[in-house]
Amino acid sequence: MLGNFMGSNDNWNPLGMGWGGGLIFGPVMILLVLWTLYWKYRSLWHAAKNDEKWWFVALLVINTLGILEILYLYFFSKKALKHNEMNVPIVPQG
Repeated sequence: MLGNFMGSNDNWNPLGMGWGGGLIFGPVMILLVLWTLYWKYRSLWHAAKNDEKWWFVALLVINTLGILEILYLYFFSKKALKHNEMNVPIVPQG
């Protein structure tokens, strides 16, 4: 009786608020956060490097799970993003 009053039941619901929901929701959220952080970091670095202040502010404030960041990097940035060794910063060895 008290268990039903508190909202718990014996049915396992993977999309609910029980253990099953937490086992699915937790890893999905971690993946989404990591995905967003990667693209946000990459686009902010690129906007700062190209001195695009308005893009930097927009990318910093607007959260779109990486969609705006990817569009900026590949379509709207002044310099096209290229994947070659010339874009890799030189790390001083000491």
